[in-house]
Amino acid sequence: MTSELNSNVAGTDPDTSTPARRRMPDPVTLLIGLFSLGVAGSAFLGRVPDASAFDPRWLLAGAAVLLGVLLLFGSLRNRQDR
Repeated sequence: MTSELNSNVAGTDPDTSTPARRRMPDPVTLLIGLFSLGVAGSAFLGRVPDASAFDPRWLLAGAAVLLGVLLLFGSLRNRQDR
């Protein structure tokens, strides 16, 4: 009974008793979560930013630039990684 408890220590894989690898957070989800937290915080405080000067076409331009950068990095990757 005690050997079962000792073998399942936090941070180890119970099958192999080796330290479990930590995974990095998804950067897109992290940014969306932080943005959502900021919007919720500003709404909670009653300070809604003025969006009348915001041009939504900038979102399209930013998405096109981001897609281009991702495609560029994808094409520069080592072909043996796949």
